[in-house]
Amino acid sequence: MREDEEREEGLMAKPNPKLTILPLIALIFYEVSGGPFGVEDSVRAGGGPLLSLLGFLIFPFFWSIPEALVTAELATSFPENGGYVLWISSAFGEFWGFQEGFWKWFSGVMDNALYPVLFLDYLKHSFPIFNYTIARIPALLGITLSLTYLNYRGLHIVGFSAVLLACFSLLPFVVMGLLSIPRIRPRRWLAVDHTKVDWRGYFNSLFWNLNYWDNASTLAGEIENPSRTFPRALLGAVVVVVCSYLVPLLAGTGAVETDPSEWSDGYFAQIGMLIGGSWLKWWIQAAAALSNMGLFEAEMSSDAYQLLGMSQIGMLPSLFSIRSKYGTPTFSILCSASGVIFLSWMSFQEILEFLNFLYAVGMLFEFAAFIKLRIQKPELHRPYKVPLDTFGAAMLCLPPVLLLVLVMSLASLKTFIVSAAVIFLGFASYPVLNHAKEQNWIKFNSDATTLRPSADSDLEGHSEHQELADEESHNLLADFPSSTTGHTTAVVSSEGDTKLE
Repeated sequence: MREDEEREEGLMAKPNPKLTILPLIALIFYEVSGGPFGVEDSVRAGGGPLLSLLGFLIFPFFWSIPEALVTAELATSFPENGGYVLWISSAFGEFWGFQEGFWKWFSGVMDNALYPVLFLDYLKHSFPIFNYTIARIPALLGITLSLTYLNYRGLHIVGFSAVLLACFSLLPFVVMGLLSIPRIRPRRWLAVDHTKVDWRGYFNSLFWNLNYWDNASTLAGEIENPSRTFPRALLGAVVVVVCSYLVPLLAGTGAVETDPSEWSDGYFAQIGMLIGGSWLKWWIQAAAALSNMGLFEAEMSSDAYQLLGMSQIGMLPSLFSIRSKYGTPTFSILCSASGVIFLSWMSFQEILEFLNFLYAVGMLFEFAAFIKLRIQKPELHRPYKVPLDTFGAAMLCLPPVLLLVLVMSLASLKTFIVSAAVIFLGFASYPVLNHAKEQNWIKFNSDATTLRPSADSDLEGHSEHQELADEESHNLLADFPSSTTGHTTAVVSSEGDTKLE
């Protein structure tokens, strides 16, 4: 009995302040980018600057902007924690919604396993002790546990920390760009050696540095006025991300004559020294290390709140939706952190290819759900709607879908095998969890109902209220129960604040 009371107290913990637009832009920036750290490989894989510059100039129009637009429409239509899990469940049913959540969570944890490793990789140039396992392993554990604790303390703290980290991480590249202007020779940007192009590495580098726009949708329930804030934050983040790649690449490849083979992780620090001196090199190294902290925090938040959202709708045990006194999902954070520690032994390139493949599978379902909901549920309340009809929406999705297929087709046999194993595990987990729920072996949220697409009649009442204020989007989720956890119901007040009753 006491255990149930403690669980109810956790579920009814007072939520933290909502995210506003500036912290949300910073979180999306770190979900997607975190700065130009990691784009160096695109120069090496592209056989020179030309393909790298063209990729980061053109790729956003065919991938980033379509994904951001789809995310803006669906996240404001379903402004609840869980994000894309809700979209897929509404379009294709609960089974596929669970699979989407499983694939994307696994991909996200793989992605997060990279950042403590990259943090030390930048520091080891100045502190060689981190080249040795005896120092590296304790450092990795210490970094992971420290950043996990920061996430536990509250999403608003993470958001404002991301703002400060973004400013510090991008400022040295603004300085480098200004210092490079007198030394730039535009002909250097046109260099390319077609015999040295590694297409698999090139596309994986572009894809990894420009994906995860949909991750912030799993935080939609924690955003202040999501129907207005979310689209604006996505637009701001697109501009910041693209500039954070192009400015350093233009400066570094245009001001210094280098061999493409020299471009690898951490090479911007060397470019900074050649352009500005040792002080700029140290600044870039510090910025890179701290940027990886921001990347870790943003990804951890997305992964944890996705599990929270899945628990709130009854897909996962109620343990995942228990909140700490800071309003954060304690067990969901610990589960994600455990996955990061477990996967940190893998190599950078292995993790990169695995996570890209699983992410691509999930994105194919998201684009399909976007089109299906447009066709089958035109009455669905859409506070933000991509200004295209159904055919135009399908054409918007075509280029990114082709890119997804291309990235998947270039994967290695090992990636296919590992991804198939993860997909099979997701298929097996769903009936096991359902059986545990039916047999009452594990406690699930009792008020959550099975997600099924609503009949048209379910939406008729909502179609009469299209002119309601955006703050009331939470009341217009025809396909889902409100974000109930135990006996706790989220209610939107007339002021637009979410309260617990």
